[in-house]
Amino acid sequence: MARPTFLRVLLGLTVLMLGAACSDDGTPPAQAETHQASGSNGLPLGSGFDFYVLALSWSPAYCLVEGDRANRQQCAEDRDLGFVVHGLWPQFENGYPEFCPSREPDRVPSQLGRNYLDTVPSMGLIGHQWRKHGSCSGLTQAEYLKVLRAAREQVVVPKAFALDRLPARVDALEAEDAFIAANPGMTREGIAVKCQRGLLREVRICMTPSLGFRSCGEIDRNGCTIEDLNVPEPG
Repeated sequence: MARPTFLRVLLGLTVLMLGAACSDDGTPPAQAETHQASGSNGLPLGSGFDFYVLALSWSPAYCLVEGDRANRQQCAEDRDLGFVVHGLWPQFENGYPEFCPSREPDRVPSQLGRNYLDTVPSMGLIGHQWRKHGSCSGLTQAEYLKVLRAAREQVVVPKAFALDRLPARVDALEAEDAFIAANPGMTREGIAVKCQRGLLREVRICMTPSLGFRSCGEIDRNGCTIEDLNVPEPG
């Protein structure tokens, strides 16, 4: 039998190398579909950051402070809103990423975003939060909004902030204590109240990528400690 020529050997090696460079279905690795890792709760896990901050905005304070600049969809007279989700923000232990490059579009399609208007009060806010913060989560738009809703559902708003029994004024640290009492596992080092113009403006809660409560020194240190904050009513 004749020995294989050098050209035949080279051709055979080339075919083998091309076969190894493809996935089982013949798709090159660069084009093969990837899947986001999931946590024990079945939610997709983000990447490229250390933890989340769930920012719950007291909607009447936002509408009062922003005035004519406030979002009309959120501040319409027929919307009696209390705490709403301002955003779910990926964070580093110090600082945070923002406006990250993403393969996802900048605009959140209305057919996706409108499913979350019960959690985030306007399409404008949903779009802004995706562009500034969600793009840094390592998630798709759909995954990010799913995790955002799950984060909100993880937090129990204290009964003291129910609209039918709303206190006129509140101590910032007492507001933190009320959230801690209503949410086992939450600690003083993992929550911060934000205030503006003497108003309760926001409560920020630190969460792991799998949405467990955790401490966050930088967020906690920047919290408000005013003893007499006004809590405006809706409308």
